[in-house]
Amino acid sequence: MPTLVGWHVELEFTEEGNRTSAAALVRLGDGSEMRARGYAMRHPTDPEQLRVGEEIAGSRALMDLASQLLQKAHAEIDDASGRNSYPLTQ
Repeated sequence: MPTLVGWHVELEFTEEGNRTSAAALVRLGDGSEMRARGYAMRHPTDPEQLRVGEEIAGSRALMDLASQLLQKAHAEIDDASGRNSYPLTQ
């Protein structure tokens, strides 16, 4: 029977002028948490599209979280195996 595991991910956005920031948090099944931030800047001549700024800032924060998760996983592989592992993408 498969094991069901879940992670809780939160994203919060702040709009200030032409800058959007995203704060991301993931809570893992082992009780650890990781945090990341992402930013987006709107050119002053572009129309306001808050959703687009959120998507860009949010995706950047999530990419940072993905990188942190990959580093964590490889550190755990290295600790368990006693040798260096290498991610396929960095």
